[in-house]
Amino acid sequence: MSGTVERALAAALYAGEDTALDTGASLLAADPGADAELARRGEEFLRRAWERGWQPADVVRLVRRDLDEPHVRLVAGLITAETRAYRELPPRWSAQLAELEPEPWRADRFSYATAVLELYRLLARLPAIEPVGPVPGGAAPHTAPVPGEPRMLARIRALLAKAEATGFPEEAEAFSAKAQELMARHSLDEAALAARTHSSDEPAAVRIGVDAPYETAKAILLDAVAGANHCRAVWNEAFGFSTVVGYEPDLEVVELLYTSLLVQGTGAMTKAEAAQRAGGRKRTKSFRQSFLLAYAQRIGDRLASTSRRVSAEEPTLLPVLAARDVAVTSRAETMFPQTTTTRVRGATDLAGWEHGTDAADRARTSPPGGVLPR
Repeated sequence: MSGTVERALAAALYAGEDTALDTGASLLAADPGADAELARRGEEFLRRAWERGWQPADVVRLVRRDLDEPHVRLVAGLITAETRAYRELPPRWSAQLAELEPEPWRADRFSYATAVLELYRLLARLPAIEPVGPVPGGAAPHTAPVPGEPRMLARIRALLAKAEATGFPEEAEAFSAKAQELMARHSLDEAALAARTHSSDEPAAVRIGVDAPYETAKAILLDAVAGANHCRAVWNEAFGFSTVVGYEPDLEVVELLYTSLLVQGTGAMTKAEAAQRAGGRKRTKSFRQSFLLAYAQRIGDRLASTSRRVSAEEPTLLPVLAARDVAVTSRAETMFPQTTTTRVRGATDLAGWEHGTDAADRARTSPPGGVLPR
């Protein structure tokens, strides 16, 4: 190891003082010959993060939350460089890497070294978390996503995009209702196929970001979407994500529906708040928090109702679905033996709660007046 890099890291990563950080940055700024070794050490920190259960999207999300935009660009470039060494990547990694923007960050040598050391200090302190897949170069999982997107998922994605784009609540309701109908039937079809072929697939897991503000309401919404689609969600408040456990086809639709409903709910909240202000009533954080909590709870009720109704149309599959639910619950409890329930709290604005409930009704995922056509 370069002596300069060793002294800089010893000062900056483990002392925890700003003066020590400045000392380390000064050492690196004065020694351009240490740059290659510094980059190599960053890749080592990333490899250690992968071994501790982290994935690229998790690391980027945490860096964006706890540091600044230059650090995000630095870690994107570092991840891109580190992952080039692998012939094959775990499932979902390619999609995560495609979202990176490794545009180089330009700065004077001292500022650059300071940012690198701040980033490395965060990476070095990442704890071990529950893994949701193999590390690069590790064994393949029991269940892996099928390359490409099934036609059904493409139809669902298109319907949800229309629901998000329309300015008419009735249209959004119809699009979301049809999407949820297709999701429920997609899950039934996959369960039936697995039963016929005696598939050995096992439940998998994926992490989904739950970003500030109003994280509790968003985590509850994700939990509702997961539960209605035969999955389990466990929220990690400290690191801003939920781990969703389920079979691969169900994990796909959970992420799609959660993202869409969050977009629809946020848009409805903005309109409701604007109407309140136009009427001379000032609304604050309590209004928005109560709105989203009510929205999440009501959406959960409606999703569960739709899921039960569609499943009841195929009574011969109920034992198969029950067995899959048991397998998902077992996997989730194995991963998180001390899980606690996310509770609704902080809803103190009655108007916000009522508006959030109304918005959930408009975004409901069961069609009015009967079953939508297949």
